[in-house]
Amino acid sequence: MHRAFIAIGTNLGDRKRNIELAVKKMEANQIAVIKKSPVYSTMPYGYKNQPMFLNCVVEAQTDMSVEELLHTLQKIEKEMGRTKKIHWSPRIIDLDIIFFDSDIINKPDLQIPHPDMQNRDFVLKPLKDIAPDFVHPVLRKTVKELLEQLTS
Repeated sequence: MHRAFIAIGTNLGDRKRNIELAVKKMEANQIAVIKKSPVYSTMPYGYKNQPMFLNCVVEAQTDMSVEELLHTLQKIEKEMGRTKKIHWSPRIIDLDIIFFDSDIINKPDLQIPHPDMQNRDFVLKPLKDIAPDFVHPVLRKTVKELLEQLTS
C-alpha cells in the first residue's frame, strides 16, 4: 500500500459539498481516506479576482501507482465538472497529489512532491494538522518547519 497526501480545493458552487463529494468519490475509487484535515477558508492564489476557496488535505492509502492515482483524481475532477480554462482559474474541485510515499518524481505531467507546496499556506496549514512531522523528501524539512519558514 502507498501513502499519499492529497490537497483538495474548491471555490465554485456548494464548496463544502464539493469537498465531501470528492472524498466519497476517492473512497469509491480505491483511495482509502485515513485522515482529513479541518477545512480552511482561504484567499485565491495566483489569479486574485475570484471567489474565496475552501481547502483541506487528506491522507490516503492506495495500492495504485502514482500515475494511476493521478489519472483517477483527474477522472474525479472531470466527473465533478472541472474544466481547465486558464491557469489558477475558479474551479469546482482541484485534487493535487502533494506527497506519494517519500517518492521524488519529475515527469512532464507529474511532479512529486508538488513543486510549489512549500509556498502555499493553504496546503501547509491543513497538512500540518494531519502530518506535522512528515519530511519533504527534497527540502529535508518537516511540514511543520516548512509552515514556520513560510509564515516567518
